[in-house]
Amino acid sequence: MPTSPITSSVKIIGANDRISLGKQTAGRRMLIGEQEHGVRLVRTATVVPDNERCLHEPQAVADLKAALDWSQPHAPSDRNADAQLEPLCGD
Repeated sequence: MPTSPITSSVKIIGANDRISLGKQTAGRRMLIGEQEHGVRLVRTATVVPDNERCLHEPQAVADLKAALDWSQPHAPSDRNADAQLEPLCGD
């Protein structure tokens, strides 16, 4: 991803307590932290549901990659489907 130069701009918080950050951030989740009184840090964020967090651990990523690599030369089948449909993260 290309980096952009760091820029600053002045924004006014409206009477409804909102501030517009521009179209490039529309619909994105944002983390807003207060670093000190009067200083806010706004960052984009990706939210991962608790029940999917384990899928982002290194071993799970490796296992999923191995499964995808294995699936390429093997045709899909319903054989043993019930045994395979266990919860992914031990829930």
